[in-house]
Amino acid sequence: MLLLNQLNKIRFKDILMVLNIKRNHITNVMQKLNVKGRSQAVVELIKLGEITI
Repeated sequence: MLLLNQLNKIRFKDILMVLNIKRNHITNVMQKLNVKGRSQAVVELIKLGEITI
């Protein structure tokens, strides 16, 4: 049971680390696009031809 508890803590920390990395990446992209939100970022990326819908 103790081992399972430790594994769950490690997995939770890994999940938090991945979420922080993704959040940092999104923030960096928004700064480079000079936009204030994710919606504006999507619009800008469409205008630049980087993504299509």
